Amino acid sequence: MSFDHGNEEEMNDDSCCAAPGSHRKSHHSDKVKSNLVTRLNRIEGQIRGIKGMIEKDTYCDDVITQISATQSALNSVAKLLLEGHLKTCVIERIQEGDNEVLDEVLVTIQKLMKK
Repeated sequence: MSFDHGNEEEMNDDSCCAAPGSHRKSHHSDKVKSNLVTRLNRIEGQIRGIKGMIEKDTYCDDVITQISATQSALNSVAKLLLEGHLKTCVIERIQEGDNEVLDEVLVTIQKLMKK
């Protein structure tokens, strides 16, 4: 699995998933949020494009190619989130003595690898 390291510094800016008193909320910097939302908006457009292709009876192979590109883009978003999560949330929880986070991460990685 290869991460898009061009955004590595963006993921290191205030990318903490554990708010005081809460272990289930994510807190990303405005720059990271903006990057992720931009990517997701692009993916949303790709999905609408695929829908339009199907409505216009576009050749199946061309539709499948677009679906593949969209899946790749969505995987890139997941990789960025996972990278930020590992570098901040997971490290913090381990430093706090919460080793259960490792099981959580393993389950998350298994979910990602099914795709």
